[in-house]
Amino acid sequence: MRLSPDEWIFWQHGFVKLNATIVFTWALMGVLVLGSALVTRKLSTGRTQSRWQSLLEIVLTAILQQIEEVGLVEPRRYLGFLGTLFLFVAASSLCTVIPGFESPTASLSTTVALAVSVFIAVPFFGIVVQGVGGYLKTYVQPTPVMLPFNLISEVSRTLALAVRLFGNMMSGAMIVGILLSITPFFFPVVMTMLGLLTGMVQAYIFSILAAVYIAAATRTRTRTPIPKPAANH
Repeated sequence: MRLSPDEWIFWQHGFVKLNATIVFTWALMGVLVLGSALVTRKLSTGRTQSRWQSLLEIVLTAILQQIEEVGLVEPRRYLGFLGTLFLFVAASSLCTVIPGFESPTASLSTTVALAVSVFIAVPFFGIVVQGVGGYLKTYVQPTPVMLPFNLISEVSRTLALAVRLFGNMMSGAMIVGILLSITPFFFPVVMTMLGLLTGMVQAYIFSILAAVYIAAATRTRTRTPIPKPAANH
């Protein structure tokens, strides 16, 4: 039993390896790109819409609503990044029902890559909204003493994102694999369905945490003016 899809090697030449993590990641990205192209090729603005367009609008509306509820003022600005994160992690979980498919998110290298993308996106959106100077000032607020702690926080939360997603996704796959070897078929099927639900929850949590970090980096701090006392007559 493989602990990670990294152990499934398709091709190797020297230190260069083509493992299941790389193959399934690129295959999944290709399916998502192809699916988005097929769904969006005949969009209609009239009253008559296809079922795929209706489903697409429902998903987009739900994602935009969640982004806005986190506190991001212009949710459409972050839709591409956060929506892609959610769809990739969710699709990785849903595709585990396909025989032979192993979720790329069960590999620590994939979860680290996703966490690093969040690590890069946070200052990027922060600089876009507040400017370079305004964003850098957040590291020394409320006092310059907080600078090293804020820097440590940036690194530690990135590591926490990667380890949390990796642990939850890998543990579900391992439990199903163990049950398949010691119990009848029906019970592992139930656990597989539970694993799919867990994967969707993890996709939601990962995307929401990324949105929260971006919201913290893009919020502008404005001082509330102190009201002047009324003059005594």
